[in-house]
Parts: sequence; structure tokens; C-alpha cells
Amino acid sequence: MGKPELDIAPEAIDPELLAQAQRLGISVAGMSERQLRLHLQKVDPAGAEERARRWAEENAEAITDHNARVARRGLISDHFRKW
Repeated sequence: MGKPELDIAPEAIDPELLAQAQRLGISVAGMSERQLRLHLQKVDPAGAEERARRWAEENAEAITDHNARVARRGLISDHFRKW
């Protein structure tokens, strides 16, 4: 028996991904957002890189704050390390 197909509602997928898929003529029927992201990375790597760059730019402050906190306090899991 095969895996059951998940029917994901299009409104559950990032609208930017849907727009990119539509521009490229890709049907999203039966795809999850993760599957669509992976497919778009293969067929349009420049678009995926642009989204990643924009995400990093939009979240730069949070990333900087997180890195500073880790530098001050270390990782939560540090006490599990054996090395």
C-alpha cells in the first residue's frame, strides 16, 4: 500500500511560493509547502536564493540578538555534551 496523499489547501501555503509556482506554470495540487519549496529550489534556484536572502535580511536583527545571547550564555544543550 502506498502512502496516502495529503490534500493541502492552497491557502495553507506561503502566497509568495504559490505566485512563483504560477509564474513557472507548476501545478501545486497535492503538494505540501515543504514539497513545493524543494521543487522550486530545483527548477528555479535563483528564486530560492532571492527568498533566502530576503528572509535573512528581514530577520537580521533577531539573528544578531540570538547569536549574542548564545555567545553570552552558551547553548541550552551544552550540559549534554560529552566533548
